[in-house]
Amino acid sequence: MKAYIYPGQGAQYSGMGKELYESNAIAKQFFEKANQILGFEITKIMFEGTDEELKQTKVTQPAVFLHSVILSLTDSDFAPDMVAGHSLGEFSALVANKTLSFEDGLGLVYKRALAMQKACEINPSTMAAILGLEDEVVEKVCEEVNGIVVAANYNCPGQLVISGSNEAIDIACEKMKEAGAKRALPLQVGGAFHSPLMEPASVELEEAINGTNFNQPICPVYQNVTAMPSTDITVIKENLIKQLTAPVRWTQTVQNMVQGGATLFIESGPGKVLQGLVKKIHREAEVDGL
Repeated sequence: MKAYIYPGQGAQYSGMGKELYESNAIAKQFFEKANQILGFEITKIMFEGTDEELKQTKVTQPAVFLHSVILSLTDSDFAPDMVAGHSLGEFSALVANKTLSFEDGLGLVYKRALAMQKACEINPSTMAAILGLEDEVVEKVCEEVNGIVVAANYNCPGQLVISGSNEAIDIACEKMKEAGAKRALPLQVGGAFHSPLMEPASVELEEAINGTNFNQPICPVYQNVTAMPSTDITVIKENLIKQLTAPVRWTQTVQNMVQGGATLFIESGPGKVLQGLVKKIHREAEVDGL
């Protein structure tokens, strides 16, 4: 069974999507439509922008979404048995399994990006990658730190990202090293994604989601919040809203997709990060990219 997986923020690079735009007439139409919907030439930033320009949340999220979704929509062999996306990638997955239209998916992603950027400005915050510790140890250290710091991304065994206020992250990183972490690396991100500090963005996103048309999906989506498959529109919406303040359970998602029959994981989007994570979670899995 084919599982299509979609990357999140951090996968972007200058020049992303350019070859697709130039070589595929349908892809070009999608990109041009995106420029119209967003009201600015995102293609120019994607194809020629600096890393600094691409790193802005309001650019990164729609850019990664567009590259991921257009690769799937223009692939003649595209036939998913199940889909999943890492954080932002969940919106790409929902366009891929036809729960959301291309236009509605892009509109939601852009609103999400703006809301998250605003939340980051209200609460200066960050994230850090913790390598070489058991999940339970990371969770325990987070609980012991005064201030807001939580486990945010369960990426693969031995790799967990924490999220919280700048001060709490600094303290947590020191404690993680004391607990035996190989590395505790602050990440270059705009704020504390997947933590309680994203609550203001969650409120805005809920309004946008409730005002958007959701269709019956053609195959299950395994969602970040529960790591479980769903085809129920009400459940999908609820989990999407919770996603901003809840952790991304990627390790559990891949394990559950394997249990659900996935034999081939195809990453649709910029980079190969998710292919690498899948192999670390389930060594026997076959991986590929579009």
